[in-house]
Formats: sequence, C-alpha cells, structure tokens
Amino acid sequence: MADMLKTTKTIFTVSQFLDWRRQGTLDLSPIFQRRPVWKKPAKSLLIDTVIRGYPLPIILLRQVQDLENLTMHMEVVDGQQRLRTLLAYIDPSCLDDFDESNDTVTISQTHNSEFANMAFSNLSDEVKQSLLNYELSTHIFPNTTGDELVYRLFARLNSTGLSLNPQEIRNSEFHGAFKSLVYDLSFENLDLWRQWGIFSNLDISRMQEAEAVSESLIAMIQGVTAKSQPNITRFYKEHEELFPSATEVRRRFRKVLREIDDAVGDLFSQSAFRRSALFYSLFAAIYHHMYGLRSNFKGRPSQPRSLPKSFRERFEQASQIIQLKDLSEQVQDAMDKATGDKARRDQRHQFIMEALGLEPR
Repeated sequence: MADMLKTTKTIFTVSQFLDWRRQGTLDLSPIFQRRPVWKKPAKSLLIDTVIRGYPLPIILLRQVQDLENLTMHMEVVDGQQRLRTLLAYIDPSCLDDFDESNDTVTISQTHNSEFANMAFSNLSDEVKQSLLNYELSTHIFPNTTGDELVYRLFARLNSTGLSLNPQEIRNSEFHGAFKSLVYDLSFENLDLWRQWGIFSNLDISRMQEAEAVSESLIAMIQGVTAKSQPNITRFYKEHEELFPSATEVRRRFRKVLREIDDAVGDLFSQSAFRRSALFYSLFAAIYHHMYGLRSNFKGRPSQPRSLPKSFRERFEQASQIIQLKDLSEQVQDAMDKATGDKARRDQRHQFIMEALGLEPR
C-alpha cells in the first residue's frame, strides 16, 4: 500500500491569514499555482459569501522550512484566488504585486444591495469584525511533502474525472447579474421541478434545471430560438456586469410558473409536457399569450393576459394527443426529432398555441 499523506486539519480566521501575509510568511503564488484570473463578479460573490457567513471550500497549505534562517512559512496549494480576493478587499497593501486595475474588489448590487460598492473601511465595525473573524477550514501538508506530490495533488484538485456539461462550465466561469438571476429562480423552484417531474435529482445536481431556466429567460427576451450552447453562454457573458431588466424578468417568470401550477400543477407530472424540450415550448407559448415574446421590459409593468378558461381541458387533450402520437407527420417530427432545432421549435410553438387556445400578444 502506498504511503498515506498525513495532513493537519484545522481552522484559521481571515485575520490570521492577513497577519501571515503582512509578516511575509504566507506565499500566495508558489510555482505550481495558476495566476490570479478571477473576474470582478466572482470576487464580489466571494466577499458576499463571507459576509453572509456561508461556508467556503477547504484551503490547502504546505509548510516550508527555511533551514538557513530557521523560519517556517506557508505555501497555498489550493485557495489562492479566495485568499487573494479577501486580502485585496481588506488590505490591498499586504499584496506586494497588487494591481489596482485587476485586483480592486468591490461588492456588486447584484450580490448584496446593502453593501454594494462599499470599501472595507466603510463597513460597520460589526461587519468588519465578522469578516476578520470568518473561519476558513484548512488542511496543512507537512514540510516533508515534496514538490512532485504537491503537483500531483494540485492536478487532482483541478480534475474531477467527470466531464463538465456546458451549464456546469458556465456556472464556474460566470458570477454576474444574469447568472445570479438564473440560479435564484432555479433554486426557489426546486419543489416545482420535482413535483412536475421535469428534472430528476441527478438532473438538478448537473444543473439541467438552470440551463432550462436560462433558455426560458432568453426566449422571453429574444423569442423562440434554436437550442445553442454558444448563444446561452454569450447571453451570460453580455449580462455579466449588468442586467437592467432583471426585476421585471423575474416577476414575469414567476407569474408564468404560478399560472401553470394553479391551472394544471396536479396534472403535470403525468403529462407529455414534463419532457424538458416540451416544457420549453409550453413556457414560451404561455409567455407569448400572457406578455408577448420580445416584449418591452422598460416603463410601467404590463398586466398579463389571463389563461383561457378552457386551458386545463385543452392541456389534458393536447397531452394525450402527444403521448398517443396522434399528430400530423410534420408536428410529430417536431415532437420527436432534433427538439432543439429552430424550425421544429417553431412548429411545436405553433401547435401548442393552437392546441391550448393561446393567442399571441
């Protein structure tokens, strides 16, 4: 059996890491570390996470003994970006390579409206103290841990062995306004996704419901489009800093889901519309009826149009027809094949609008 690596598992406060950095005994950038590349939204999210007292991943350090000076210092094996962000926010002067254009940390309105754009010096004493006292779970490798083993550990930490799907990649890459809205709406409707049977727990663990919410929001704004991962990613990127329509988009999305649940929530899990591809088309059709696809989000909020009185009955009938495959050849093709194709999505949209008695607004 290979030798087992023994680590010391402990807890240090942010204040302790700050002291070590000021004393020159904390090395944030050993040779195996990647360069600090976090963008502003990611840094904002981290500071907000700490302010709220939410947990962060474990910090990994390695002790390094200087035999000439008989001193000990710590190298950061994993957690450089987190520590650098915290230290840059609290005391930029402790970073000898601080770059104002890249390292300045601010809290965005998206993540925390109460502390948006506030420097550490402007926070209340209570919040300052909570930041400094925040506890970081830390594992320390002994000074006998050689470079080769550290490289191996670092490689393992950054490779799960499971290929990330596009939404998981977006989750790691973006931290801004549109992403925050998507995940807020995804999380608050977890019970619905499960009750309606659209997403399994495995689907949710792989963020498939977040991708579906992303596409639904994009449909509200751009209309029915082909399923395109680059287009979804582009939307995240374009709305990383700001998403001015977020409040109204959130309100309308919630309203559409409430209308669906009130009208047919008890039928949904047994219906044809529990398929995620058909849920996209159903959502787009109902939104088209209530508000109008590509409608304006500025100005006075518009009042939604009510669903037809016959909606529930029509929903049951349409679901049965779809499940029995009792459709015209063209519509059946749109239901069964290349369900992310633009032409087939348009065909499904038209069928659902007519079948459920919905009218374009």
